[in-house]
Amino acid sequence: MNHPSPYTGHQGAHHAHEHDAGDQAEILDLDAEVLAEHIASVISWLPLETGPRRIVDLGCGTGAGTLALLEHFPEAELTAVDSSAAHLHRLQEKAAAAGAADRVHLVQADLDATAWPELGTPELVWASASMHHMADPDRTLHQVHDLLAPGGLFAVVELAGFPRFLPESAPQEAPGLEERCHAALDHHHAEHVPHRGADWGAKLATAGFAVEGERTITVDNGQTHTNAVGRYALSSLRRMRGSVASALTAKDLTALDQLLDTDGPHSILHRSDLRVRTERTVWAARRTCPSHSLGLGERA
Repeated sequence: MNHPSPYTGHQGAHHAHEHDAGDQAEILDLDAEVLAEHIASVISWLPLETGPRRIVDLGCGTGAGTLALLEHFPEAELTAVDSSAAHLHRLQEKAAAAGAADRVHLVQADLDATAWPELGTPELVWASASMHHMADPDRTLHQVHDLLAPGGLFAVVELAGFPRFLPESAPQEAPGLEERCHAALDHHHAEHVPHRGADWGAKLATAGFAVEGERTITVDNGQTHTNAVGRYALSSLRRMRGSVASALTAKDLTALDQLLDTDGPHSILHRSDLRVRTERTVWAARRTCPSHSLGLGERA
């Protein structure tokens, strides 16, 4: 569940520019910290009879899913793939701190390429908040189908959008600001991220997978005034501002900037009424037989 899908690109920052990677790394790390139990719940739900020994995390970001998978499957080794060298370096640091560095193989690669680097033959492929960033997701699904071991499982996790944090009556200067920001962001994504919100179940079936389950997890942690939640809200709204500023009224933009001003009296960091509210949907799809798809070279 490596986030940015709405953040960039969660989960897993596939099309991120390196100069932007620091901000993304922070929000991905906070997403992992605040929503750790939900990531673990998704992994526990996967229809696996035995623990996989070889896992690939596509669009791994800074490793929220990577580390959760390694913890849940202690016998597994994992190949983590991302286009961002900065995110992979951060993941390497986190894996070392967790004592799992020897179980993680890092691969920097463009997943939009028609030919992928050698990734082994995994029993489980995990893609959290990364599939909707693919230039040609249908081709990517066929590539994953070809990659998986027969009988292997592909877990696609997508999020409904940026989390929501503020009450509807907030802020006092512009009640309902967050919803208007989300509406503007949805319009932006409709133009620039056309595969966000796709019916991945249908796409997986078309690619030759047997879809064995679909589950939506609703997250609402109640009013939880913690430092991590405050920083998560700050990073999320700061990230959102770049895409919605031109669509906001002057009044709304002023109110948003007041929330983002960490030294000001209206800073979101000072609020005690924040709640993390979001949804994640996961599809579990199995490769039931050897791929019948064309070779990647023929698809190019």
